[in-house]
Amino acid sequence: MHTQAPAFSPSHDLWVYFKLAGVSMIWGGTFVAGRFLSADIAPLLLASLRFLLASLILLVFIAVARIPLVLPDRKQFAQLAVLGLFGIFLYNLCFFYGLHYINASRASLIVVLNPAVFGLASWLFFKERLGPLKILGILVCMGGAGLVIVSGNRNLFEGASQAWIGDLLIFGCVLSWAVYSLFSRHLTRALGPLTTVTYSIWLGTAMLWLATWLRGEASLDVIDALTAPQLLNLVYLGGLGSALAYIWYYDGIQRIGATRAGVFIGLNPLTAVICGALLLGEQLTSIMCLGGVLIMAGIYLCNRPARLLPKR
Repeated sequence: MHTQAPAFSPSHDLWVYFKLAGVSMIWGGTFVAGRFLSADIAPLLLASLRFLLASLILLVFIAVARIPLVLPDRKQFAQLAVLGLFGIFLYNLCFFYGLHYINASRASLIVVLNPAVFGLASWLFFKERLGPLKILGILVCMGGAGLVIVSGNRNLFEGASQAWIGDLLIFGCVLSWAVYSLFSRHLTRALGPLTTVTYSIWLGTAMLWLATWLRGEASLDVIDALTAPQLLNLVYLGGLGSALAYIWYYDGIQRIGATRAGVFIGLNPLTAVICGALLLGEQLTSIMCLGGVLIMAGIYLCNRPARLLPKR
């Protein structure tokens, strides 16, 4: 029996859409911050610092706001550990090491596969109904994102002979994020988005630091040598790109479903291009604008109100 997507509620879903768009804008900026920091900090240590900061920010926020965290049972704790393993540990290993082999634009083109993977996995594992409009919306969104990325980098597919390693690693990001997004739905209903994100980030951070220590990359000298711009970028990655964005994203999944929330990831490359035009003076072409229109159209089709759909 197929499950229907959550019902459309204009007063509540509109705010969710704004938050998901904000998440995409924040994550678009993390590519810039990540590129800036990865030049001087080892990938594993960088990921560990990012989520250590996110963990501390979440801890301070929970303490100041006096928000009681729901204590998970053993089964829920095991599920949270799986989320931390895939969504924090494996995702960041694949992401930062993948960027050693391929450029950010090529990586973005692979990450845009997320909505399609979400939709297929939701249909296979959760029997979520994929109507023609939702499928069309996913394809249009992916096509628009592809236009934005390719038009911004004409040498996109020129790379080293080992570029396929980077492709596989970034596709590992897609699979890891699909697990993190899709298999959290029961936990977010039982524990809430804040509790689910907090525990998964704390557990994933512990895994990252353990791996960093085992590889001998936990260097206090590197941390002491961080400059003010590097610290600001770390705050952006840990505070906005991890703590806040993850909570908003999980809230979106809880309210409108993983497939409809995941399609907003198509905005990431568009956001990166706009930031490049505004902050770096990069050229904004008509093809990029067309890609942006297609992305917005795809998001609308995938999230079109159920009451507007024709009856069957």
